[in-house]
Amino acid sequence: MGKRGGNRGRGGFRARGRGGGGGRGGGQRSIRTDYSEVPKANELFEKYYNELGVVENAEKDNFWNTLKRELPNSFRFTGSKGDAPRQALPVQQLLKDRYIPEITSIKYDGELVDPPTAIPWFPDQLAWQMTTPKNVVRKFPPFKSFQQFLVSETSVGNISRQEVVSMIPPLLMDIKPGMTVLDLCAAPGSKAAQLIEMVHGGEEVRTRKVVRKMKVDEGREVSPDGELTQEQMKAEVESGDWSDDGRTTGLLIANDADYKRAHMLIHQMKRLNSPNLIVTNHDATMFPSIKLPSEPIKEGGQPRNRYLKFDRILADVPCSGDGTSRKNVNVWKDWNPGNALGLFSTQLRILVRALQMLKVGGRVVYSTCSMNPVENEAVVAAAISRCGGMSKVDIRDCSSDLPKLKRRQGLTSWKVMDKQGRMWRSWQEVEEEKAKNGEEGLGRLSEFMFPPTEMDIAMPLDRCMRVYGHLQDTGGFFITVLEKKIEIKARPEAEAKQAEPQTSIMDVVNKIEVEPTNGTNPVEKIEALDDLAPPSTNDDSEGVSAAARQNKEVAPSTFTTAIKRERDAEADAEMSNKRPKFREEVDDPAPQGSEDRQVHYPPPPAAVLSATRPETTSLPSPPAPLNGNNPQLKKNKQPYEEPFKYLSPTNPELDSITTFYTLSSHFPRDRFMVRNATGTPSKTIYYTSALARDILVTNANSGIKFVHCGVKMFVKQDVQAADVCRWRIQSEGLPVLEAWVGESRVVRLSRRKTLRGLLVEMFPKVDGEGWRRLGEIGERVRDVGMGCCVLRVEKGEGEDAFSERTVLPLWRSMHSLNLMLPKEDRKAMLLRLYNEDTPLQDHSKDRFHSGGAKQKVRAEPNEDDEGAESKAKSEVKDELNIKAESEEDDLSPAGLDDEDIGVDEEVREDDVKEELEDGV
Repeated sequence: MGKRGGNRGRGGFRARGRGGGGGRGGGQRSIRTDYSEVPKANELFEKYYNELGVVENAEKDNFWNTLKRELPNSFRFTGSKGDAPRQALPVQQLLKDRYIPEITSIKYDGELVDPPTAIPWFPDQLAWQMTTPKNVVRKFPPFKSFQQFLVSETSVGNISRQEVVSMIPPLLMDIKPGMTVLDLCAAPGSKAAQLIEMVHGGEEVRTRKVVRKMKVDEGREVSPDGELTQEQMKAEVESGDWSDDGRTTGLLIANDADYKRAHMLIHQMKRLNSPNLIVTNHDATMFPSIKLPSEPIKEGGQPRNRYLKFDRILADVPCSGDGTSRKNVNVWKDWNPGNALGLFSTQLRILVRALQMLKVGGRVVYSTCSMNPVENEAVVAAAISRCGGMSKVDIRDCSSDLPKLKRRQGLTSWKVMDKQGRMWRSWQEVEEEKAKNGEEGLGRLSEFMFPPTEMDIAMPLDRCMRVYGHLQDTGGFFITVLEKKIEIKARPEAEAKQAEPQTSIMDVVNKIEVEPTNGTNPVEKIEALDDLAPPSTNDDSEGVSAAARQNKEVAPSTFTTAIKRERDAEADAEMSNKRPKFREEVDDPAPQGSEDRQVHYPPPPAAVLSATRPETTSLPSPPAPLNGNNPQLKKNKQPYEEPFKYLSPTNPELDSITTFYTLSSHFPRDRFMVRNATGTPSKTIYYTSALARDILVTNANSGIKFVHCGVKMFVKQDVQAADVCRWRIQSEGLPVLEAWVGESRVVRLSRRKTLRGLLVEMFPKVDGEGWRRLGEIGERVRDVGMGCCVLRVEKGEGEDAFSERTVLPLWRSMHSLNLMLPKEDRKAMLLRLYNEDTPLQDHSKDRFHSGGAKQKVRAEPNEDDEGAESKAKSEVKDELNIKAESEEDDLSPAGLDDEDIGVDEEVREDDVKEELEDGV
């Protein structure tokens, strides 16, 4: 939802500077308060919305009474890799068949509680809510199993805890396969998760169809898990995006201005395992232009600079958040009109920047969790005006979308409340008051905050969407869908509404993305030039928290002095005085020992200004550090990041991987990368989509702050046998790779009893007669060579059969077998599939302890005792290493590791847990 302001521990509003991101402020722990104990009254808050007339008089009591009740719990079933209803069906069915009947029989305070109910307007019953308070669900014993279900399925990514109204904006974006999507203010990631699911729409069904056809053409047997229903095949033929053997070619760039929250976003999104995701860390008001590879130059032709334009953009902007009063009790004591007034300029700049980066025919969804028209209709009207009017940007009528969603039309007239609580109908009234009595209390008011006048082109602001809590027991929300008709050139912010734009250097700069270059314009040397660089928000304005001001970044030097001077002149005097300075010095080098970390660093100005396309497929390496203590690092609060370096398709490590897993030639080898300065595959190999690769390589020297891209595909495994591939398939990358793995490394399973045994027992023995205890897979795992395998759990018939397919990583050691899953995933599967909370059995613990290695020696009396003992110790060491690697994602309750939080940053577990539970 729209990111509300600030330090929740001290009741402030989280208005994060200039667009998305921004911290909980000051490092103070947020204190959970019983919602019912907080007085819910605020004279200015109630006065403003009563006089504004947002609802009819007959609805007012219901409107306010609802705002004073605690918000229901809500959650959404996740559709990973596409066909969401089919993917979410098993977990959804479990809720219906097992937990709802249990909850229906629970009494609290002598009354039966209401069970979860499906949200009527959300497609396919994938979103649910329940009115039982959170503290009851968490602490009342009869809810224990249901709470455990929610926690375990959330931890593995099958459920997203998300507020209901927060689910609306992604549904209105109409994302189709192959589209490029930008989420400008994405943290903590609940809506970004929806978006990436849509980007991957139907991918699994498409790839399975391609693989099936490939196997038929090659005369190989087609397994049951390759079959598709006629309905699925028809849907995917209609949806398209077949150009990459069915793999999704679209992309989501998720951005947040705050570094710590960007890493919280990464943690949230990692559960969805998408190679089509890039996370960036930029001020949304000045999000940089992203360069694409140049097209081949035809004979006699001129080179063209190509920049990424987006099909869809979500601008869920920082806001005052008064629509969250049902869960954020601080709204009642802290609401004041200055919160919205101080955020207006930031919101406007974000929306204008979004419209600039949008393709013609594309769609921007603008949303906030505020009910204030200053943050909503006024921003929309001002943005359209700055971009050239309704002839260039249209407000889409969404009244027929989500037909069961109850909503109200946008306001076409409204009043503005100043800091002293006075109401103003028009800018003319404000100017008259200033002339009579001075500007006291009126300094933050702007003519753009008022309804468009008769002189303006008529704007159908009634097409905007307002959601109030009393309509369907939700929070308050505002959504507008804008469509771009033709290319735009935004007027400078400080210009009057009717003024004509003047020709300037910035006019030339604005054209760089849409006009061919001739090789003589010096502006071409600016590789990552923004076509808009509006002034920064006044740091002292209302709504901008102290934490946001303290964490304000210094942008790298990317513009010439002339351009910077003109941009400064566009701002009003108050804003331009606070403009951030451009960094001209080179940042200090990265600390040592940061191999394979999710990091990125800003390049020197010379690299930024270079117009030469990079020769290599990686970002340049930073110089060696002098020591681990870096004053510059702490001062700017921006950890140094290791580069993205792509491996050559002929890399020997990729050769060994391809041979061992007999990977299909249809699986690309030019999209594997590592994250270390040397470009050596030392620990982890990542995989990205083709478009993500092109963006990372082409913008290597642009200063764009990429903080995450790619899924972990292979992790190096420490094993003793020389002929075993040391790169095991990581569970994150398995869904992407498994369809292309050859049969030599595939183990098939169809009985529930067999999988239960593998989940409960870690390292069951295979040697001797141990394989007989493994049931249907015993002979196969006995005969398969050591190393990583793909375990395909296939659908079958009968009481002991599975109704849905699953794919899991499996490791065959010399004497044992092990599912390469974290304990959390094992426990979640046991609960979901078997309704069990069975303790796990770890057989590896017996190998060294209690004479385990010596017992092995006695079991092999014909071998030399010393050699046998050495061999036994080596084998036990292998198993312990495998165990450690399989649990590398079995993290703290927050699920954070060094890669998530960067080099010198800390993200407290309880903070992350609270954000995810609240579904902010």
